[in-house]
Amino acid sequence: MNLMSKPVLIPPPAPELLARFIDIVGQKYAVIDPVAQEPYLIEMRDLFHGITPVVLRPGSVAEVAAILKLANETKTAIVPQGGNTGLVGGQIPHCGEIILSLTRLDKIREIDPVSNTMTVEAGVTLQRAREAAADADRLYPQLLPSEGTCTIGGNLSTNAGGIAALVHGISRQHAMGLEVVLADGRILNNLNKLKKDNTGYDLKNLFIGAEGTLGIITAAVLKLVPRPRSIETAYAGVPSPQAAVDLLGIATNRLSGGVTSFEMMVRAGIEAVITHDSVSRDPLAKPYPWYVLIEVSSQQRSGLREALEEILAEGHEKGLVLDATFAESLEQAKAFWRIRELFGEVQRYIGASIKHDISVPIARIPEFIEEADAAVMKFIPGSRTLPFGHVGDGNIHYNVMQPEGMAKQDFLNRWDEVNAVVFGVVKKYGGSISAEHGVGVMKRDILADYKDPVAIDLMHGIKRMLDPNGILNPGKVL
Repeated sequence: MNLMSKPVLIPPPAPELLARFIDIVGQKYAVIDPVAQEPYLIEMRDLFHGITPVVLRPGSVAEVAAILKLANETKTAIVPQGGNTGLVGGQIPHCGEIILSLTRLDKIREIDPVSNTMTVEAGVTLQRAREAAADADRLYPQLLPSEGTCTIGGNLSTNAGGIAALVHGISRQHAMGLEVVLADGRILNNLNKLKKDNTGYDLKNLFIGAEGTLGIITAAVLKLVPRPRSIETAYAGVPSPQAAVDLLGIATNRLSGGVTSFEMMVRAGIEAVITHDSVSRDPLAKPYPWYVLIEVSSQQRSGLREALEEILAEGHEKGLVLDATFAESLEQAKAFWRIRELFGEVQRYIGASIKHDISVPIARIPEFIEEADAAVMKFIPGSRTLPFGHVGDGNIHYNVMQPEGMAKQDFLNRWDEVNAVVFGVVKKYGGSISAEHGVGVMKRDILADYKDPVAIDLMHGIKRMLDPNGILNPGKVL
């Protein structure tokens, strides 16, 4: 998608129809004032700006159903929205659609520690879900930097990933059952917490990752796990991405499911964080080309530090670890994680960046980075790359930075061309052009170039069946 292209606006609903929509939620929960609408219309990276006649904020599933029933009957386009933390424009009304905000559906309906499940509504924030699980001595294992703002419904709709996906999986693996309002207003009640249910198609997975184009998730049964009794965090300097991948192999062989997170960062990103964040400090005495942040956990209260020390010692013996330090307190562990979490934010201080959220097989990560770096630097001489991300699940945030002396807008105007260079390497290694951020509008127009044509055809068929009038998040994904 060319980010500079202007969308074609649709005619706003007639005043009488708009009044009918507003009556469903009540005047108090219909946002019409343009200033009050702004938080719903601007994407967090300021890449997309939307327009809408109204933001509807239903407070119940029945109100969501009534809105969609009316929208379907009148063929009125609806854009569902959670916490508005999406990064590919999927939650923005680009053409003047009505926004349906799920943030008032914020009840935690049940916590069942025996079944290790929690039933929550779509507007519950990730942070609240994690806190509620902790109160029951359980862990909801998804973790994202935007946890205070992003919502469970949004996470499931985009199949969000996160830093704990290595052992616990991404959103799809966390959901046992869903409640979904379909385009015609019918409510699919699939809120079961059964580990075994062999009664036909697993319908919930149609809606997870569909970005609100097939139905609107209003509640979910989430899988919980026991809270770990010990956690250890280490920060290590390594010579190369290959060393990071090899160290991951040592860690997983020794601890199996105990490796909770394994993040890789390039030195240039570390320097950007410690330069532009007054709180962060370089964890190691000397600079190294690459770094890994390792978190391991266990249900045992002792022995974990020794296990992590043995992993790093073996890595050092094999030339994979150049130096390392351990978090001696929760505060120090948070300081380590702060550096990683600020990688995306500090890029604005060192120039414009063209961002990619890709995945490749873990073993091919080093080759991908080497080949993509060479291809990008040949295409735009002087450009810099800033790769980082979740090595444990093959998800790399591969960011290309503008060359010094090149105008920001001139660089950003080449967004699509740089995408083609990077995604060509991704395709060569059997990867995905969207690992955890979704498709939205940003990758919609190129999806067919990288996905199996039969899969694309099936997706179109499912969309036509579930949303024949095309009212649900039109123009997104497909």
